[in-house]
Amino acid sequence: MEFIGEINDAQKPEFLSGAHALIFPIDWPEPFGLVMIEAMACGTPVIAFNCGSVPEVVDPGVTGFIVNDIDAAVAALGKVHALDRARVRATFDRRFTARRMAEDYLDVYEELAQPVRHLHVVTA
Repeated sequence: MEFIGEINDAQKPEFLSGAHALIFPIDWPEPFGLVMIEAMACGTPVIAFNCGSVPEVVDPGVTGFIVNDIDAAVAALGKVHALDRARVRATFDRRFTARRMAEDYLDVYEELAQPVRHLHVVTA
């Protein structure tokens, strides 16, 4: 094992795509976890602690594994070879690209632009 230190944005794709997995041992309620989708964009599976947004980002058995402790993370390392890295990337493309986000925003805006139906409120 070698400590690499901080890497810049230009170095991330090569670094992450060469990894067997990204271990994300988060212990606080992270609202999103950009590093997880950066790894998935490189086809790299994610092994993450069950905290914060992890269950919303990681598809267990598809893009990685959700674990509860270090022992489970180590055990999951033995299973990452069974995950299809192309499927990890395809899942990223389907769920997390800027285009997907923009399309979702357009859907919301179109819904909001629809005429509001009048509601009848009955009070006692």
